Order: sequence, then structure tokens, then C-alpha cells
Amino acid sequence: MSFDAVVFAGIGKTFADGTQALNDVSFTVAAGEFCVILGPSGSGKSTLLRTVNGLAVPDAGCIVLSGEALTPITLPRLRRRVAMIYQQFALVNRASVAHNVIAGALPATPTLRAVLGLFGAKDKQKACDLLAAVGLAPEHLTRRVSELSGGQQQRVGIARAFMADPTAILADEPVASLDPRTSRDIMTLLRREARERGATVLCSLHQLDLAMEFADRIVALRNGEAIFNGPPSAFTASVETRIYAVDKARAS
Repeated sequence: MSFDAVVFAGIGKTFADGTQALNDVSFTVAAGEFCVILGPSGSGKSTLLRTVNGLAVPDAGCIVLSGEALTPITLPRLRRRVAMIYQQFALVNRASVAHNVIAGALPATPTLRAVLGLFGAKDKQKACDLLAAVGLAPEHLTRRVSELSGGQQQRVGIARAFMADPTAILADEPVASLDPRTSRDIMTLLRREARERGATVLCSLHQLDLAMEFADRIVALRNGEAIFNGPPSAFTASVETRIYAVDKARAS
């Protein structure tokens, strides 16, 4: 039996200060889809992604991951199926590239082995293979992350994300701090590696051009509400206006 990768059903989230981040958000992401969550700053994109791995707990609604509802009981187990790629890379700068990538195996590693850093030969080889897949040469293995460019660091972040063979990848503004050419390279790499491994991607972006180029599906948020859900071909100028008109008016 096959399941949709992620189902959001009536998701609501209000923070302690009264800010409503999400309001009755409902949509389904099919297994293997590259879904871009699009919207202006403060629209709820990051909060929505974080509900999938438990970093944000919804006040209302339900999330279903690969056919199982996300609950306090199932979260520790289901979280192992989800990996995250961050805007600011979230790497250990003083550690080596190899160390950072292999850390992606921690969710599937017994606690004692993880604490002692006892990773097997299979994990080490997998880390090497993933680094090669994201275009980093063997000489990068022993380099400190702090010595790498931003684009190289995000390649390390992508390799780390795939270490535990996740069902879903959450990419939170993964190219926000990169130049346009590097951004396109990273998006190409992320989509290619996800498709080769059968992973579903939920990627928040603010760059409309990248969303139109790389997404199978676009879900657009405005003030915590989903106001568009469909393929890039259905994303019209009128939809763009609904999302960004207020921001453009303020900018002028």
C-alpha cells in the first residue's frame, strides 16, 4: 500500500504572544514530489516546515507522515524519517566535513555508539559516497567546514540530510544566503539527489523564479493561510499579486 508522503489537515499555530502563524492550512504532498512553500517573510513558511519534525507543535489539525499520524507517541519514531536543511547551514564549523556529514546518521544510531562517536565502516563509506554525489572531492573530507564557501557548506548540509535515508527533506530557505548562480546549482543538486533516492522535499523559498523552475507543486502562504496550491503552470500573475501586492505597495 502506498501513501502520500505528507498530509497537512487543518493545521493551526498561534504563538504565546498571540501571533497566528498558521490558520487552517490543508494540503497533501505526494511521495517523491518537490513541493515549494512560497510566500513573503512572516507568512508562516518556516513554522509549517517545523510542524513536520516536531520543532513546532500545532494547536489545531493533524499531520500524517507516510500514512501515520504525527502524535506525541509517534513523533520520536517518525522524526527519524525526516531530515532538515537550514538557511544558515547549521554545521559545526570547527569540525571536519566528514564529521558533519556522518552526524546525519545520528537519528538511526544507538545512543551509546552516538555518544562515543563509534560509527561503522558502512556509515563512513556512505558519507564519502554522499560527498562525492554532491560534488565535493575527497580532499574536502578532512577540511574544517569554516574553510568552505557558502555553496560548499550547503552541499555538506545536503549530504548530511541524506545520511539517514529520510522519507522527507525539509529545506528551510536553503539558498537565501547564496548568490543567484550558486542558488540554482544548489537547487538543482537538491532536486536531483532527492529524486534519485525517492525522497519527498518540502522547500520554503522567497524566490519566485526558483519556485517556478524547480517545484512540482507550489503552496503559497499569506498571513498563515494557504492561498494557492497547484503546479507552477497554474501560478498566474493574479496569484502573485494576491501574495505580494501589500509588500510591493510598501516598498514603493
